[in-house]
Amino acid sequence: QVQLVESGGGLVQPGGSLRLSCAASGFTFSIYDMQWYRQAPGKQRELVAGISSSGIGIVYSDSVKGRFTISRDNTKSTVYLQMNSLKSEDTAVYYCNTRDRFEYWGQGTQVTVSS
Repeated sequence: QVQLVESGGGLVQPGGSLRLSCAASGFTFSIYDMQWYRQAPGKQRELVAGISSSGIGIVYSDSVKGRFTISRDNTKSTVYLQMNSLKSEDTAVYYCNTRDRFEYWGQGTQVTVSS
């Protein structure tokens, strides 16, 4: 079955960096587009970044453009989210996502940006 396992979250000061990873299994990772979403307390889940199966097509939300970088390693079935210049408003649970006829989500990893 499809499994997505996020890691790399934690507590970081404003201006700091974190790198999230999402290890995928149970499907042919290299032919699937992948997304990172986040959900802050009291807010709807929102798309942060997406990457095509080849890694060539990439999109970012306006709120993270220029600070976050999505990448993938198809040999490791892993997608990454490098987050730099973190702000308090980046505090959220971050989720890995892919879809075919169904939506697949990881369990999420908490990112807290606070001094």
